[in-house]
Amino acid sequence: MDINLASKKALVCGSSQGIGRACAIELASLGASITLFSRNKTRLESVKNELCTAQGQQHKILIADFSHPIEVKQVIIDDIATNGGYDILINNTGGPAPGPANSSDVNAFIEAFNLHLITNHHLVQALLPAMKENQFGRIINVISTSVKQPIPGLGVSNTIRGAVASWSKTLANELGPFGITVNNVLPGATATARLDAIIAGKAQKQKITIEQATVNEKAQIPMRRFATPEEFAAAAAFLASPAAGYITGINLPVDGGRTSCL
Repeated sequence: MDINLASKKALVCGSSQGIGRACAIELASLGASITLFSRNKTRLESVKNELCTAQGQQHKILIADFSHPIEVKQVIIDDIATNGGYDILINNTGGPAPGPANSSDVNAFIEAFNLHLITNHHLVQALLPAMKENQFGRIINVISTSVKQPIPGLGVSNTIRGAVASWSKTLANELGPFGITVNNVLPGATATARLDAIIAGKAQKQKITIEQATVNEKAQIPMRRFATPEEFAAAAAFLASPAAGYITGINLPVDGGRTSCL
């Protein structure tokens, strides 16, 4: 099975911590040259120092605030003009704040739409020319199991993640003839700072301890534990590899079996 990414270039968004960081480390371990893209320069430099540096690999960082899509667009356009295109794109950024959909401010939906779908779209459009020329591309969107089954208390996120999933499926149909695959990887409860915040919010709302809220969350997962970011990254890395060349347009849950639908 060919999962070698030597000579491939990957742009990994939200790679200063959590799932994005794990994806960058895994792709680098398979031979890819990594561009880390986020707004926190200090954290990105730290992650860059963790990446595998085998012969031929060159890693760098890009800085932008993903809540400002035009800024992200300009940064990546300037980068490609200087350094050339990419073979792999990992679209990943932090999720919207929790809360019910019915009481969420309209601006929360607009901000989340820009943060996720619009920013993703700018990046895809910037990277497509090189991918089409090379007849190879891997676009992987980190979204949520909510695209299969809405998650209570995450109204804005459920809505926007669904839009990204439909956008992705549409792109998969359009870009298949160019050797470009487009897939979504859906993290379940993964041991990250975002999960910590969600559990803390549930504990406060239910007037229980964080420890008890954690136990309650794990009890809903058939594996009875949270995923590690590295387990998620392994799934994303496979989809980025040559071995996954005939897999496109899918939603792949990495959730320990928690999602109850097929």
